[in-house]
Amino acid sequence: MSTYTSDLLRLLEERGYIHQITDPAGLDALAAKQVIPGYIGFDATAPSLHIGSLVQIMMLRRLQQAGHKPIVVMGGGTTKVGDPSGKDESRKMLTNEDIDANIAGIRKVFERLLAFGDGPTDAVMVNNDEWLSKLGYIELLRDVGPHFTINRMLTFDSVKLRLEREQPLTFLEFNYMILQAYDFRELAQRYACRLQMGGSDQWGNIVNGMELGRRMDGTELFGLTTPLLTTADGSKMGKTAAGAVWLNEEQLPSYDFWQYWRNVDDRDVGRFLRLFTDIPLTKIERLESLEGAEINSAKAILANEVTKLVRGEEAAALAERTAAETFSGGGAGEDLPSLSVGAEGMRIGAALTELGFTASNGEAKRKLAEGAVKLDGETISDPGYLVSLAEGTEAKLSLGKKKHAILRP
Repeated sequence: MSTYTSDLLRLLEERGYIHQITDPAGLDALAAKQVIPGYIGFDATAPSLHIGSLVQIMMLRRLQQAGHKPIVVMGGGTTKVGDPSGKDESRKMLTNEDIDANIAGIRKVFERLLAFGDGPTDAVMVNNDEWLSKLGYIELLRDVGPHFTINRMLTFDSVKLRLEREQPLTFLEFNYMILQAYDFRELAQRYACRLQMGGSDQWGNIVNGMELGRRMDGTELFGLTTPLLTTADGSKMGKTAAGAVWLNEEQLPSYDFWQYWRNVDDRDVGRFLRLFTDIPLTKIERLESLEGAEINSAKAILANEVTKLVRGEEAAALAERTAAETFSGGGAGEDLPSLSVGAEGMRIGAALTELGFTASNGEAKRKLAEGAVKLDGETISDPGYLVSLAEGTEAKLSLGKKKHAILRP
């Protein structure tokens, strides 16, 4: 039985989003009384976010579902600095044009998952470059600097990790936590924002922002973090052997996105249905109790629902149909990933690696030797096999039972 009275914290607790809250009773009371504008920041280091960010995006969706106002903060300013949290090395510097293009790409997924507008609970997207780039350096030092001590900043994990490993932490990156804290204070002034949410690795940065707002303006602010999201086998969410699972179609075909969710570990099904879909909890309890081969139907529902939310109904339907045709009928569904082998042809091992089916040519060689590779249904074991196709023809390349692609000239 939930101890919370507000719809917001009850919803977040039931679905498994809560790791830490700075003042649970205070936030619960405020959420029961008024609309809370709450924010999460996303740096614009690539033209798409990957599924490691999806739990944060869904938390903004839950905030809106519970009658509150989501603020999506795009880190146009902080991206120029680089968040050292969890990083062993500095990020490469991006131009303003790169950052603007990345923000345009990232916006697409938020438009699917949140309702934007001018109403009290409508989502807004803002760019912290608006205020950070206008900050004078002396002004920042005088107004904000006195509220931070080097002693405290050196205790943050993002700083300690680099120093312990004797890896350089630039003065530029050292300032990131100050800028993120300033964001919270600025959002409190501009949008009456009272809540910052984020992953558990952001706890220190969030607390910094709350304290800065309290010291500079006397505003009571709150912080909430989600648990570190790992899969049942202990690996970090959002990474696979073939690379990141991107949210945007341009970076990852919808069929591959759908397949990621269809192939999750049985033990993750219930948790992922709670976090990443709007399916009612009573139905999720039934689905996660399925055993053996029946759990696969729950995984297909998970894949369909997440793909619908992130990519749209059409993409989900096409991915499911492609999977059915590929696995049941032995055919080649139209949404399978494809690769051009060129007029000269391509070695089959190189094709496997190019598609991301194998991480290296060495792994491709091993898979071929194991008899795991088929071309149009025939097993190929020779790593030197040249795939050469006549104009207008195509071939289906398969690795095991789950990875399939179309090869074209």
